Amino acid sequence: MTDKIAQFRALHVPGDPLILVNIWDAGSAKAVAAAGAKAIATGSYGVAGAQGRADGEDFPLEDVFENLARILSVTDLPVTIDMESGYGADAEAVGASVGRAKAAGAAGINMEDRLPGVAELLAIGEAQDRYRAAADTGIFVNARCDTFRGQDIAKDGDALVAATLERARAYADAGAGSLFVPFLLDPKCIGAICEASPLPVNILRGKGGPTHRELAGLGVARISHGHQPWAAAMTWLTAQAGQVLGGEEPDY
Repeated sequence: MTDKIAQFRALHVPGDPLILVNIWDAGSAKAVAAAGAKAIATGSYGVAGAQGRADGEDFPLEDVFENLARILSVTDLPVTIDMESGYGADAEAVGASVGRAKAAGAAGINMEDRLPGVAELLAIGEAQDRYRAAADTGIFVNARCDTFRGQDIAKDGDALVAATLERARAYADAGAGSLFVPFLLDPKCIGAICEASPLPVNILRGKGGPTHRELAGLGVARISHGHQPWAAAMTWLTAQAGQVLGGEEPDY
């Protein structure tokens, strides 16, 4: 398992980013692996949605690990799972939950710096404690930083970059392996964060934002697709079902 974690860590190269087409179950993991993926990553939104549940730790932890076991049974690639806020009320509980993920065979986790259903970010010290508890298990921690969520980049971009870098330093000190900054498509801000972050940077790919090639040029080390593959698959399914039930033939 240590080798798998090291293998996964080595894939985070600024300028030559690891691309993760996020999956939600064993079947989607097999499909993405067959396409040539270097690693497999779940996205909590799709995992929950595939079971008719809501994002935000509404998907029970035991089900998270059952899903992980099924994914691991169909691939030898490193697998990282989205553990949302760490499934723990405090740092000790986070460490216990993340420790179970490592013991089950996950090479990495995603973890947020705000609690489920709460818009405000955790105080830096509290978030740092939770990330430290996760990282101390030995697993690769992708520390999500939600500083740009719902913010006005045109007005506050420089201040948001500074706030992100402050948290990046704290999360690096806690032992995180990478910094995930979602809800950010502005090339200037992305480049500034990549240049100064002590951690390799993960960006969520977004339609209309920088391309994979452009993100690589900005110094990004990891590109996630988040809920988008699952949402696109469900949109396609709904459309095809509508054609069939409306009396037409499907496209497949």
